[in-house]
Amino acid sequence: MSILEILRYPDKRLRKIADPVITVSNDTRQIVNDMFDTMYFNKGIGLAATQVNIQQQIIVIDLCLKNKRRIVLINPNIIKRTGIISITESCLSIPQIHEIIPRSENVTVRALDQNGNKFEMEANNLLAICIQHEVDHLCGKLFIDYLSPLKIKRIHKKIKKLS
Repeated sequence: MSILEILRYPDKRLRKIADPVITVSNDTRQIVNDMFDTMYFNKGIGLAATQVNIQQQIIVIDLCLKNKRRIVLINPNIIKRTGIISITESCLSIPQIHEIIPRSENVTVRALDQNGNKFEMEANNLLAICIQHEVDHLCGKLFIDYLSPLKIKRIHKKIKKLS
């Protein structure tokens, strides 16, 4: 079990754009396992590699929080978005901040699994939101980027206060 350090906002490394994984290897699978360990330890439901300072396009998700439905997305590409849904989102990299963010209710994503096999999956509701949130991380985008400048300013003040 390896618990990786989660980068905290406003760490500039969270803004880096992740590189595609060229070859899914044993090292890639170890990163995936370490990311799941880290996510479960921190009681999250999703984690992007960029959040643990690994600049590769890797996402892990488990909405059950108990190693029940592990989803691995390597080099994910959202190819279809429909509907609109908004829920309160939070992020392991921005603890104690919760905001309502509009997202697509349904997405179709293409990716590789942890064995390097291509697949396509459809997701809706919370899973769709989680996929979009984590894909944003791989692009250097955070959920607070969807907020107004005034809300972002308030969040900055709150983060400074919490530090």
